[in-house]
Amino acid sequence: MAISRTRKEELLAEYEQQLDQSQGLILAHYKALTVAQFEELRRLTREQNGQIFVVKNTLLQHALDANGIKVPGDLLIGPTLAAFCHQAAPPLAKVFREYAKEMEEGRFTVRGAIVEKHFYTAEQAIQLADLPGREQLLAQVLGTINAPASQMVGVVAGGIRQILNVVQAYVDKLEGGGTTAEAAA
Repeated sequence: MAISRTRKEELLAEYEQQLDQSQGLILAHYKALTVAQFEELRRLTREQNGQIFVVKNTLLQHALDANGIKVPGDLLIGPTLAAFCHQAAPPLAKVFREYAKEMEEGRFTVRGAIVEKHFYTAEQAIQLADLPGREQLLAQVLGTINAPASQMVGVVAGGIRQILNVVQAYVDKLEGGGTTAEAAA
């Protein structure tokens, strides 16, 4: 069924708006997905603050060109899903990787990703899923920043602990020495 020119312009504007608002884009090829499978993928995508579209390839190509993003010409052939990542791309890439593992061979495959206007191949897009999330990265950075301070506290506390142990040993010696002298008298 042919799409009217007005509808094409609306779709093109929607794709361009999604590209402007998103941190990245994950592209996948699908074949013979049921409505239930499709809805499950939409739900999983929404949970990761993404939005999924079945795209018209030529219109998506025009939107990418308008945003200065170059992708291989053979990437946008056949039925294509585009998942726009409104926050970080790795969690959504992980969803797509896991979903592709669950599906039968050839029914759902990740074709590539675009992050920060840079194209990544299918293999790189799948590796993107292995990157830690924002919270985990922040925790690692905080741990790295906090480590020297924690080590310094340990060193200072160790020194103080040694001094207290020496003073306590001296007190114990004096108390022990005083009791033996009184008992002898």
